Amino acid sequence: MRIAVLTISDRSAQGEREDRSGPLIQEIALKRGWEVIAADIVADEQVEIEERLVSWCDSGEIDLILTTGGTGFSPRDRTPEATRKVVERLAPGLAEAMRARSMSKTPHAMLSRAVAGIRKSTLIVNLPGSPKAVEENLAVIIPALPHAIQLLREDPDAEQGHHLPPPHRTA
Repeated sequence: MRIAVLTISDRSAQGEREDRSGPLIQEIALKRGWEVIAADIVADEQVEIEERLVSWCDSGEIDLILTTGGTGFSPRDRTPEATRKVVERLAPGLAEAMRARSMSKTPHAMLSRAVAGIRKSTLIVNLPGSPKAVEENLAVIIPALPHAIQLLREDPDAEQGHHLPPPHRTA
């Protein structure tokens, strides 16, 4: 799987704070054997986020974009809006699953505005900004991501195991 990681943070983009979440996502991806094609940091500017997402999706070189940061209630948090603007189809189950699991750890999980969606054949998933929350949320969705990418690639093997076995006949 070919991925890109986009950190959205004013302070990290200005060099005022070290980005710990983006490198953590890359580390997790590499341990799974995924190829990190691109990684970058942008400020909490919706147009800048949109431009980067569109550029990466439209390149045809990236299967999955994982964003980190900008999903909360702060007036500068614009990642979900940028993502919604560029995707062609939403994939709400991923964000719902992350929020549901996170609710067992903190009631603050209900404040996440993260979204997931598809542009062309690239899946975009918004993750929280904290390294701990990134790790917890990725653990929830990682089992589904390879199959999601197979479906987006129209891999003929993607449907294996989705059909019910023929009914058992007794003599």
